[in-house]
Amino acid sequence: MSDRDRPLKIVLIDASPVRAAIMEQGLRDAGHTTIMRITDHVNLLARIYAIDPDVILIDLENPSRDVLEQMFQVSRAVRRPVGMFVDQSDSASIEAAIDAGVSAYVVDGLKRERVQPILETTISRFRAFAKLRAELEQAKGQLEERKTVDRAKGILMRAKKIDEEEAYALLRKVAMNEKKKIVEIAQSVITAAELLG
Repeated sequence: MSDRDRPLKIVLIDASPVRAAIMEQGLRDAGHTTIMRITDHVNLLARIYAIDPDVILIDLENPSRDVLEQMFQVSRAVRRPVGMFVDQSDSASIEAAIDAGVSAYVVDGLKRERVQPILETTISRFRAFAKLRAELEQAKGQLEERKTVDRAKGILMRAKKIDEEEAYALLRKVAMNEKKKIVEIAQSVITAAELLG
């Protein structure tokens, strides 16, 4: 059974029994049965880590700035899809929610039949952002590797009086002989040059 086939483990953070019942009914109508409800914010992050949910849905009737900020901290920390339902909002709170990584920020949208489409949107937006974040990290890593290799080539060119192509060929040959990545050999060249310089 793949991750996508198994039932979703959903944490519902909601202090209001009436509103929580609407959310839970909407989730159950859509076939979700693994729903854990948290009614207060005491040790919230630790409790969420202990449950290790697939998705977090937060329902806040009239959130104060402090409560909103605490929920945004949860969103930043857990790296899970987070959907947040609020009755009213302002542009600063919406911006803060987006900055915090909230996947769906729903204003005045607590209706049983809307819960499943919002859940699906929350998950797909989270996956899209996670993919973009991974691609960005990979691109940053490749750029750093290229800088390291270029720096090592420069050191070899000066030390051995060779051109760039020969310097790269030398790095590649040593990497192949030692069964290491070129960037690892490049880092060794830089470290040696710093020790000797």
